[in-house]
Parts: sequence; C-alpha cells; structure tokens
Amino acid sequence: MESKTILEVKNAGIQFGGLKAVQNLNLKLNQGELVGLIGPNGAGKTTSFNLLTGVYVPTEGDILFNGERINGLAPFKVTRKGISRTFQNIRLFNELSVLDNVKVAYHSLATHTMLSSILRLPSHYKGEKEMEEKSLEFLEIFKLEKYKDELAKNLPYGQQRRLEIARALAAGPQLLLLDEPAAGMNPQETHDLMNLIGFVREKFDLTILLIEHDMNLVMGVCERIYVLDHGQLLAEGSPEEIRNHPKVIEAYLGEEVHDDNA
Repeated sequence: MESKTILEVKNAGIQFGGLKAVQNLNLKLNQGELVGLIGPNGAGKTTSFNLLTGVYVPTEGDILFNGERINGLAPFKVTRKGISRTFQNIRLFNELSVLDNVKVAYHSLATHTMLSSILRLPSHYKGEKEMEEKSLEFLEIFKLEKYKDELAKNLPYGQQRRLEIARALAAGPQLLLLDEPAAGMNPQETHDLMNLIGFVREKFDLTILLIEHDMNLVMGVCERIYVLDHGQLLAEGSPEEIRNHPKVIEAYLGEEVHDDNA
C-alpha cells in the first residue's frame, strides 16, 4: 500500500527585493520517511525551512500539509497543525530549567484556559500536573532527567541539542524539521545523534526532514535526499544516487566524501 503524502511543496519560492532566495521548490515527503536536504551555505536550505514553518510567506507556489494549504499561516498555527523544528543555532530558554524548557512546548497545546489559570481553578492545576508529568517522561526518554533542575545554558553542548529535539517533540508533531543538528558536535556526539534520530522516528512515528552538512550522518540515516543549488533543486534520489551524481560530487560532496563511500 502506498504511503500517505504528509508534505508536498509545489513550485514554491520567495523573493527578497530583487533576490530570488528560493525558486521552483518541489518536495514531497511520505509519512514515516526520513529525508535529507543538503547544499552549500547560501543554497536556501534554512530559507526553505522558514517557508515550511510560516516564518516566511512564499511569494509563489503552494505548501500542502496533510493536503491542506498552509501558506501564510503564522508559525504557532503551523506548529498546531503538526510541524515542529529545531534551529541551526540552538534556541533554548537559557535562564529556564531543563524541565521548564520542555513544559513551554506543552503550553502551546494546553487544554486549560487562561481564565482557569488566573482564577487558579482545579482545571489549571490538573493541566499543570499533566504537563509536568509528560515533560518528565520526555526528559527520561532523552536521558536528561538528571539535569531537570539545571539551567539550560549549563548543559553540555550535546545535551543542549538533545533538549532542543525533546522540546520540539513535546509539541506533538507529525513532521519534525531538524536544521543542522550535528553542527558543533564531535564524532562521538554525531554518532549518538544518528542513533537518536532513528530512535525518535520509530518511537514517535515521525516524518523527518533533515538539513545537515555532515555527509556521513546524511548518508547514514536518510532514505532520500534533495540537493539545493542557489535556491533551486539540483538533484533528488537515494543516498547512493546522490553519492554518485556527477554534479553533486563536483558541487557539494567533493572527491573526499565520494571516495570514502566508494
């Protein structure tokens, strides 16, 4: 049985003044897939993520999530639809505890009202208790429970990445966008991250779109890969097809990566 299409991008693009940052972008992700989006700095990868999450509004084309057009939706509405992301530069609430960082994500899905919080009604306390319990479960899954009372800024770098992913997942997404999650990691941390990405996909039944410069990670976890070049798609295919694509080798991967995987 053919998998359900969860995300479809049709000829999407955005222009800033006279600069076409992304143009004629066509992507399709099926439910449960783990797909890579690669290209050099300035290729338009993060801009594409910003289009998918409502940070930017496309000046052309359409973005469909579960068959529904989401062009122009505010980022918080996109999150509520079921799309979460992490960022190239870690964006945690540094002065909040590890636990509170995860609870913040649950607040976007809270069922109790602002009035119940102001009046301290029973529904408020019930909702707060549920959020804390669920947040602690996430910390346990990500092996962060021992840090729950630590300020986020005091975590080691690799653990900060884990916390950011945990917080993104706490919003209950169907689609998770990871923007260079291995940036700044050492080889052991990158290896652990590869295992973590595979784990969260299975555990949470996720579809994942991954931006990453570490080709070993991309080739190791992705089933399909899209390649961007100056805001346009250069190639799309399996890791093996991308690894052996002449233009990709020349423009992005380089002979060193190609030889390592020969």
